[in-house]
Amino acid sequence: MNAERIVRIVAGFFILLSLSLGLEASPIFVSKYFLFFTAFVGLNLFQSGFTQICPLNNILAKFGIKSSSC
Repeated sequence: MNAERIVRIVAGFFILLSLSLGLEASPIFVSKYFLFFTAFVGLNLFQSGFTQICPLNNILAKFGIKSSSC
Protein backbone atom coordinates (compact mmCIF):
# COMPACT_ATOMS: atom_id res chain seq x y z
CA MET A 1 0.00 0.00 0.00
CA ASN A 2 1.44 3.37 -0.96
CA ALA A 3 1.28 6.63 0.96
CA GLU A 4 -1.45 8.14 -1.22
CA ARG A 5 -3.89 5.35 -0.38
CA ILE A 6 -3.07 5.60 3.32
CA VAL A 7 -3.63 9.38 3.26
CA ARG A 8 -7.04 8.91 1.62
CA ILE A 9 -8.04 6.20 4.11
CA VAL A 10 -6.95 8.25 7.14
CA ALA A 11 -8.60 11.44 5.84
CA GLY A 12 -11.85 9.62 5.12
CA PHE A 13 -11.82 8.00 8.55
CA PHE A 14 -11.19 11.32 10.32
CA ILE A 15 -13.96 13.05 8.38
CA LEU A 16 -16.49 10.32 9.14
CA LEU A 17 -15.45 10.15 12.80
CA SER A 18 -15.59 13.91 13.34
CA LEU A 19 -18.98 14.12 11.61
CA SER A 20 -20.26 11.33 13.84
CA LEU A 21 -19.02 13.14 16.94
CA GLY A 22 -20.17 16.59 15.78
CA LEU A 23 -23.69 16.09 14.40
CA GLU A 24 -26.50 16.16 16.93
CA ALA A 25 -28.45 13.47 15.07
CA SER A 26 -25.60 11.00 15.61
CA PRO A 27 -25.93 8.41 18.38
CA ILE A 28 -22.33 9.15 19.47
CA PHE A 29 -22.69 12.95 19.46
CA VAL A 30 -20.22 14.72 21.78
CA SER A 31 -19.94 18.35 20.70
CA LYS A 32 -20.66 20.47 17.64
CA TYR A 33 -17.05 21.69 17.80
CA PHE A 34 -15.88 18.42 16.25
CA LEU A 35 -17.10 19.90 12.96
CA PHE A 36 -14.08 22.23 13.06
CA PHE A 37 -11.89 19.13 12.76
CA THR A 38 -13.90 18.05 9.71
CA ALA A 39 -13.23 21.46 8.15
CA PHE A 40 -9.52 21.23 9.01
CA VAL A 41 -9.14 17.86 7.28
CA GLY A 42 -11.06 19.09 4.24
CA LEU A 43 -8.98 22.26 3.96
CA ASN A 44 -5.76 20.28 4.31
CA LEU A 45 -6.83 17.97 1.47
CA PHE A 46 -7.79 21.00 -0.62
CA GLN A 47 -4.45 22.79 -0.14
CA SER A 48 -2.44 19.62 -0.74
CA GLY A 49 -4.11 19.28 -4.12
CA PHE A 50 -2.58 22.59 -5.17
CA THR A 51 0.72 22.65 -3.29
CA GLN A 52 1.65 18.93 -3.14
CA ILE A 53 2.51 19.50 0.55
CA CYS A 54 0.93 16.91 2.81
CA PRO A 55 1.94 16.56 6.47
CA LEU A 56 0.75 12.96 6.72
CA ASN A 57 2.79 12.03 3.65
CA ASN A 58 5.91 13.40 5.39
CA ILE A 59 5.13 11.39 8.53
CA LEU A 60 4.60 8.22 6.52
CA ALA A 61 7.93 8.76 4.73
CA LYS A 62 9.68 8.74 8.11
CA PHE A 63 8.13 5.32 8.76
CA GLY A 64 9.48 4.06 5.44
CA ILE A 65 6.19 3.98 3.51
CA LYS A 66 6.77 4.38 -0.22
CA SER A 67 6.17 8.04 -1.05
CA SER A 68 3.77 9.31 -3.64
CA SER A 69 2.21 12.71 -4.19
CA CYS A 70 -0.61 13.52 -1.82
